[in-house]
Amino acid sequence: MNLITNFLRNNTNSCAFVPFITAGYPNVQLCIEALKILDKKGADLIELGIPYSDALADGPIIQESSQIALRQGVYIEQVLYILKKVTDDLNVPIIIFTYYNPMLVRGIYKFINEISDLGVKGLIIPDLPLEEVDHIIEICDLCSIELILFISPTSSEARIKMILSKSTGSVYLVSSCGVTGLRKNINLQIEDTVNLIKSKTDKMIMLGFGISTADQVSQIVNWNIDGIVVGSAIINTMNDKLTKNVLNSLADFCVKLKSSMSKI
Repeated sequence: MNLITNFLRNNTNSCAFVPFITAGYPNVQLCIEALKILDKKGADLIELGIPYSDALADGPIIQESSQIALRQGVYIEQVLYILKKVTDDLNVPIIIFTYYNPMLVRGIYKFINEISDLGVKGLIIPDLPLEEVDHIIEICDLCSIELILFISPTSSEARIKMILSKSTGSVYLVSSCGVTGLRKNINLQIEDTVNLIKSKTDKMIMLGFGISTADQVSQIVNWNIDGIVVGSAIINTMNDKLTKNVLNSLADFCVKLKSSMSKI
């Protein structure tokens, strides 16, 4: 069941706004409140990242948020607790972002079934080997979760074609080489990769990594993409020690980003 793809396909007047936050950052209760704020302030989908100590695709801001969460004992059990607390209050679908090793340790079927029972609709595994994709998709299909595959800006045309052949509906296109993080400029050449993908498939594309400001969103919103993921910049608004400031800053930033998502 490709609920994420169906949502993106029906969201024709704008790019979907997909904020990312790390589960348990800056603490469990504030994370729960932040998810509710994102839901109310314009998120179309929400990525919730499971803290991991060896997050190779993540830049310093997200890595630090993971370390802070891990030091507070936030592991998969606590992520499930967070999901349980918010599942009845959110209107938008949740996508879980996790590395492969925590899934293997917990048990792949057990993990996917658990998050499905708590209302999760999508799953992203940035380090998932292509050879394992079919197996994970089979389990995701049983649990009514959509697996969203990664495409790198350095992927060859042959590899892109192979990834698209395995994808069930949506792909996540990395907008720049390297890890996540704040960037002053967007890699404009990635539009060529977007057009290449769209020339070969009608699958939905979410674009992420390094998209940090409303101005950058305005630059790329009319590319042939279906969703824009913002992570490091979202987390950067949540580093104030005062609870009220964290939530107010997050709300204001979300409204600003959402206002830039409409296509001309």
